[in-house]
Amino acid sequence: MVEIFGATSTTEEVLSGVKLHGKRILVTGVSAGLGVETARALAAHGAEVVGAARDLKKAEAATAQVRTDAAAGGGSLELMELDLGNLKSMRACADRLLAKGKPFDVVIANAGVMATPFSYTVDGFEMQFGTNHLGHFVLVNRIAPLIRPGGRLINLSSAGHRYSNVDLNDPNFQHTPYEPFVAYGRSKTANILFAVAFDKRHKDRGVRAAAVHPGGIQTELGRHMTPEMLQQLVERINQRMKEAGKGPFQWKTIPQGAATSVWAAVVASADEIGGRYCENCHVAQLVPDDANFSEGVRGYALDPKSAEALWKKSEEMVGESFSR
Repeated sequence: MVEIFGATSTTEEVLSGVKLHGKRILVTGVSAGLGVETARALAAHGAEVVGAARDLKKAEAATAQVRTDAAAGGGSLELMELDLGNLKSMRACADRLLAKGKPFDVVIANAGVMATPFSYTVDGFEMQFGTNHLGHFVLVNRIAPLIRPGGRLINLSSAGHRYSNVDLNDPNFQHTPYEPFVAYGRSKTANILFAVAFDKRHKDRGVRAAAVHPGGIQTELGRHMTPEMLQQLVERINQRMKEAGKGPFQWKTIPQGAATSVWAAVVASADEIGGRYCENCHVAQLVPDDANFSEGVRGYALDPKSAEALWKKSEEMVGESFSR
């Protein structure tokens, strides 16, 4: 019998009875929130987790429970330094992993930023697109040879992809007025398109990729938002929920938010999630770009031509080719 999970399912419910001993999994962003819980849940069920974080001291403190649960469940946690806003750091992290030569069963590209003030990474990329998309684009493609046949890439995206398609003519907002959530939307759409393109390139060797929306969770991701901005966002969401004939928005707990990541990573069938966008522990429905649905994925985020164009533009921006 296939277990049916949903919006309120937790990591422990999704992983009930699942043994991950012998699995090696990379999770980025393990210094707070979803990254810590994702690492904890996987390690508690026996996985060997490699956690990447920009601030290792913060990550060490944040993952104390991860180590405790890992010890009890037969798993482990190793931390590595990774700054997704710095090409030098991404490449150094990838080089260290390649030098070790130990394969991964799953890579979960979890780290990210949201609604930041207008700024650039050290390499001159708009902060959200540079961190959320380009950072993982470089890291994941560099370590792609380490992903075992049958492995998976899971990109953390968001319902925020509905704010905007990517703009490959002006990815750094040099000619477009900067809007924090438009920039966030571009980066989250890019996360989905990257999964589509990566899945196409690697499925012939049994490696699949998917993007996931964790849901609305109150974590450090929202640190750039004022209480007023947050209230306005919830009001807009509630209006859409009302128009869709649904009840008001409900925040998820962190274990509920991380559930879709672990479901897509180790529970769902590869063919079910490959090249798709998932939410609430299921594959999301495709909805019209102009529709006011409370769930679902916009067609532009799954468009294969856009995925290829983004791949090419991303290679140009980082100065590196990842063709197989």
